[in-house]
Amino acid sequence: MAHVVVLGAGLGGTIMAYELRDELAGEHKVSVINNGSHYSFVPSNPWVAVGWRDRQAVEIDLAPVLARRNIGFHPQGARRVHPAERTVELNDGSSVSYDYLVIATGPELAFDEIEGLGPEHNTQSVCHIDHALKTREAFDALVARPGPVVIGAVQGASCFGPAYEFTFILDKALRDARVRDRVPMTFVTSEPYIGHLGLDGVGDTKGLLESEMRQHHIKWICNARVDKVEPGKMFVQEIADDGSVRQAHELPHAFAMMLPAFRGVAAVRGIEGLTNPRGFIVVDKHQRNAAFPEIFAVGVCVAIPPIGKTPVPVGVPKTGFMIESMVTATARNIGRLVKGEEPDAQGTWNAVCLADFGDSGVAFVAQPQIPPRNVNWSSSGKWVHTAKVGFEKYFLHKIRTGKSEPFYERLALQALGIDKLKQIKVEAAPDVPVA
Repeated sequence: MAHVVVLGAGLGGTIMAYELRDELAGEHKVSVINNGSHYSFVPSNPWVAVGWRDRQAVEIDLAPVLARRNIGFHPQGARRVHPAERTVELNDGSSVSYDYLVIATGPELAFDEIEGLGPEHNTQSVCHIDHALKTREAFDALVARPGPVVIGAVQGASCFGPAYEFTFILDKALRDARVRDRVPMTFVTSEPYIGHLGLDGVGDTKGLLESEMRQHHIKWICNARVDKVEPGKMFVQEIADDGSVRQAHELPHAFAMMLPAFRGVAAVRGIEGLTNPRGFIVVDKHQRNAAFPEIFAVGVCVAIPPIGKTPVPVGVPKTGFMIESMVTATARNIGRLVKGEEPDAQGTWNAVCLADFGDSGVAFVAQPQIPPRNVNWSSSGKWVHTAKVGFEKYFLHKIRTGKSEPFYERLALQALGIDKLKQIKVEAAPDVPVA
């Protein structure tokens, strides 16, 4: 009997456990280690931050779901992985041994790398449900006392989509509150141009997103390096291609939301042979670590080098499609190892993204995610918002019922998904505006 442990129960870890349970025969054991017992649908956090969702709408108690699926559960969280001993030390001092380990922790949020950054200091966040709820309080205060807003992603960030989403969702929420005319907005990003997304753009994301910015009266600063954030003021340097400072900005703000850089979590960071200097897991084409071949990794915790040199450090995002393809490949590869066979599956690493703007949005398909590509397509419209609401409903249902259906793959393979995406029809949630 083999024991396969999944470390982390976010988007990647939860479906990883479900797919492993489907892949492995009943005599093999699957367990999940997570910090807490709840799954939270992170893509909904920008809606939570403006009051269009509450915690109960986007969280699921995993304990009964995992029990129904015959998956062990350790909600104490992990203190340290010990690869040589094939054990995971838990926060309560106990440990769990494994034959195979899948690391799916997601990242640690590196707010501390910039003075004054983060929800404990002078900026808000939508990276975690607790952060989004705190941002909701700041949003309410902004509506009561309108003033300048700064939103974006700092140097080293690798997740830009939520920054764009929240920018336009906030714009919509402020318009609904009839105070947008008193709220100047500036988008600050480490990207070399609007719509880069850590992917050197997809289709015409540069043109589409710049157009949206102009239409919504949002200014922007690219190649931005945030030096520090004080109460009511952000200090930003705009970097030229040769690395010199093109212009220094002191941006006043009554409200600021900046996505941080990521790093690997403390439970794995600094383990020689397992992680890179930032603490991300080093894997091969089969999602397997070379130094510890019984360890696999999926999701944001995986080390992926940047696409190319940029004046300010920009990371590569791990989109839902990419994560799901990693999960499916890993489940198959572990299944083969348990049977005494060699891994043969590789993730497709494509990107299908629905970026919601509150009453419209931008969608893109990149196959593969990293250029050059066979498919390089983007589009915008009100249909994207409707599709994103439907996706939220679908995915929460999938987690709640313990299903492992690969939604992204199915979506993208409908004649490459491009024309079909516009035909998605769903009933929008009553508390989210649909124009």
